[in-house]
Amino acid sequence: MPSYSPTPGLFAEPEALKPLAERMRPASLDEIVGQPRLIDPSSPLRRALEAGKVHSMILWGPPGCGKTTLALLVARYADADFRAISAVMSGLPDVRKALAEAEVNFAQGRRTVLFVDEVHRFNKAQQDAFLPHIEKGVIIFVGATTENPSFELNSALLSRCRVHVLDAVTRDAIVVTLKRALADEVRGLGALGLNVDESSLQLIAQAADGDVRRGLTLLEIAAELATDGRIDETTLTQVLADRTRRFDKSGEQFYDQISALHKSVRSSDPDAAVYWLTRMLDGGCDPLYLARRMTRMAVEDIGLAEPRAWRMALDAWDTYERLGSPEGELGLAQLAIWLAIAPKSNAAYKAFNLARATVQKMGTLEVPMHLRNAPTKLMKGLGYGTGYQYDHDVEGGVALDQQCLPDAIADMVFYEPVERGMEAKVAEKLAALRAARRAARDGE
Repeated sequence: MPSYSPTPGLFAEPEALKPLAERMRPASLDEIVGQPRLIDPSSPLRRALEAGKVHSMILWGPPGCGKTTLALLVARYADADFRAISAVMSGLPDVRKALAEAEVNFAQGRRTVLFVDEVHRFNKAQQDAFLPHIEKGVIIFVGATTENPSFELNSALLSRCRVHVLDAVTRDAIVVTLKRALADEVRGLGALGLNVDESSLQLIAQAADGDVRRGLTLLEIAAELATDGRIDETTLTQVLADRTRRFDKSGEQFYDQISALHKSVRSSDPDAAVYWLTRMLDGGCDPLYLARRMTRMAVEDIGLAEPRAWRMALDAWDTYERLGSPEGELGLAQLAIWLAIAPKSNAAYKAFNLARATVQKMGTLEVPMHLRNAPTKLMKGLGYGTGYQYDHDVEGGVALDQQCLPDAIADMVFYEPVERGMEAKVAEKLAALRAARRAARDGE
């Protein structure tokens, strides 16, 4: 396998001072765990790497899934220099410096893999700086991101790179890595002769939550706290006391989970609704944001099929503002369950959208003369309000032959109630009312 030149200073520190996760970084594709779809021997990416046909790429996946490792291996298999910059720490001057170094290498007949971590944090101008160098082949661009490239990267950069999606690493795959670290006497913890049972490894892997680096870090901390060479339940309790799940309050995880909550409510699944609500609260989501979104669900997806849902949403919102966490969160949980089991109707939502589209399409339609306000003699003389029927004075309380829509859309129907919940009764009444209006209009 070809050798590669790492970034100057990247591995300059003594091996013993590196964190376990860095020491155990896979040195070949065979050592990568949890990404069988990408690195299976028959996969297109692996075949390309092993053939030395390396392309510019975007690696999209959650933290600790192997993006940096894969970038290092791209350079190794391509027999290219490796240069890494972080979009969090670097600006345009750093980008230009890295590209200038790559130009020198290119002139000397050597390729450079330029790895940009957290590439989504670069703005459009910074991203555009890479384009000509990718096109000329000066660099093999490898960008790593935890965010959806479709939203965070500009189309010009995406068109020049292939996007590879990495998955969160499974618990069993993390256990494999932990066992490898415990057995490796050179890079890992093998020389310590630690005694760790299978259940403890499973607990650490579970706490890692799909992040290999986190799993190895937890194991390293547990090893430092171990007594008599044994990682026992007491040690694990200390190490795993502050576990948190993956959640980015402004990124992909956030939007995926709020989408799952909304769709679980819409699908009348209370178990899923309370689960996703709890996941978001556990991840640090603002409970008032969840209260606002669930109020929207009550209006959009339940509507007039169960009008009490709207009131209950506002009450749950008010309850949380009064009680705070954690007591107020129970009110939000009850709301999520109630919204899920309530009958659903988006009829009012659809009526509003159709009315809005009609307004935009038809422009300023005149208000019928008989509906216009007539506060002055002049306006009365012009016919404003003439012919208006005061419904309370009409038999039955409805002036059935009175047209309230503009002439151009007199026959349009915006609201079509569903046959669910209270709206079923509304549908029955409205159908009779509309039939009576048609009959009165036709003079029957």
